[in-house]
Amino acid sequence: MSEGPWTGVPEVDGALARLGEPDGAGAEQWAEVYEDVHARLAATLAALDRG
Repeated sequence: MSEGPWTGVPEVDGALARLGEPDGAGAEQWAEVYEDVHARLAATLAALDRG
């Protein structure tokens, strides 16, 4: 992924930035990153629904 920001939404860009972290890592580390990114994006969407 190229340097951000990609969306202009700091919470989303921060989550997307995590996708570049585990380059060369094993599947377990990738799973942890994906779970974290999913949780961050879900929280951001939930906040939009509330606000």
